[in-house]
Amino acid sequence: MELDGRYFYLDLAKKTENSGIKSVLTMMAESEVKHYNVILDMQKNDKTEYSKDAAVLKEIKNVFMKMKEEKEIDVDVSQVEFYKKALEIETNSEKFYLERANEETDPHRKEIFLVLAEEEKVHCILLENLVNLVSQSDNWIENSEWYDIDGV
Repeated sequence: MELDGRYFYLDLAKKTENSGIKSVLTMMAESEVKHYNVILDMQKNDKTEYSKDAAVLKEIKNVFMKMKEEKEIDVDVSQVEFYKKALEIETNSEKFYLERANEETDPHRKEIFLVLAEEEKVHCILLENLVNLVSQSDNWIENSEWYDIDGV
């Protein structure tokens, strides 16, 4: 699931000319690789360590804010359906990790699943912003409300 997400984001990044969107998609692909690796580690080791990657989330937020400040956003509207599909995938991933956390009896592993679910939730927020940006770029520039991803 996570590797599929990585390839999906990298493919989307190749299809956009917008450097900000390309950067966001590439960072999200990297995040999916981290999720994949932590799951592999959990399968091998009961005491895998993982914590939310706040630096990447802040960097993605900064890219969006810079795009908003520049007020001239060249986006490919034909990509919006792909971003909506990515949002659906991330929503399902969040639900999956929450279900796994609820089923998990080991507190340490449960916590990792909850952190993964939180990161998937943040991906959903990012993708909602991306969908809004691509489908309504003029309106997004003027009226976007940035969700506080730092609190997630």
